Amino acid sequence: MSIAVIILTYNEAKHIGRCLESMRQITDEIYIIDAFSTDSTVAIAEENGAKVLQHAWVNYAQQFQWGLDNCGSSAAWVMRMDADEYLEPALIKEINTRITQMPEEVSGIYIRRKVLFKGKWIRHGGFYPHTLLRIWRNKIGSIEQRWMDEHIVLSEGKTVLFKEHIVDYNLNEIHWWVNKHNNYAIREMVDLLNIKYGLLHADKRLLEGEGTQAKTKRFLKEKVYAALSPGMRASFYFIYRYILRVGFMDGYYGFIFHFMQGYWYRLLVDVNLKEFELKLKGDTRKENMIALLKNDYNIVLQ
Repeated sequence: MSIAVIILTYNEAKHIGRCLESMRQITDEIYIIDAFSTDSTVAIAEENGAKVLQHAWVNYAQQFQWGLDNCGSSAAWVMRMDADEYLEPALIKEINTRITQMPEEVSGIYIRRKVLFKGKWIRHGGFYPHTLLRIWRNKIGSIEQRWMDEHIVLSEGKTVLFKEHIVDYNLNEIHWWVNKHNNYAIREMVDLLNIKYGLLHADKRLLEGEGTQAKTKRFLKEKVYAALSPGMRASFYFIYRYILRVGFMDGYYGFIFHFMQGYWYRLLVDVNLKEFELKLKGDTRKENMIALLKNDYNIVLQ
């Protein structure tokens, strides 16, 4: 039973070959949706048998949905992968064995993900196990239209959880990680603005669906975390992850990861949010906020 894999790329020459090497062991139908990379990403992808389509980047959700709508695949299943991820051999075996035996009522497959940071598996702090809907029946799934933390949602059917793992292991230097999270902080700010001021139509399909880890986290983020005062919530979140969920068990690199991702990044989001609201000077009209996002942050809300 065939699987079409969709991978978004922009300057992923360091990772894409590793990703595709594992993907070729479950399928020969791989689509790269590239945002006009300036390195050798496209050449490496084509050398590895992937079909490359290029499309200008707006955000992850819009780019991935464009890929779904335009790759033209008739495969029975679709799989979502990131360029810096790969499949463990045990997951390759599990996919190849179980996908052909999947009952008709099953439309989606959740897979566990391991996150490695500087070679260290981040096992604590509530970061593992992290289950994500990564494989679904063609035409049944679509991606939430959000600026951050977007998930695949299904229009029908049941889901199952596979036992084995995808590995998320980015090989870039720490300054790249910091720059990436600087950009993430702006996108996360847009999501918090939308929660607070209702700038966009909210895609609520995840919250209205079946009970999942992603649904629980989304509820806590929008109903609990967003209601806390800026600054305070970053501190509470870090204490929760590092102390209450024993993130300290992950050692030296675990401390760096939990501190940077669980405190520094969350505080950065709130600093951006506060700065944005100061720029408004009390004028919280929707058209004013949309214009400010476009002029100062190059974010065009549609």
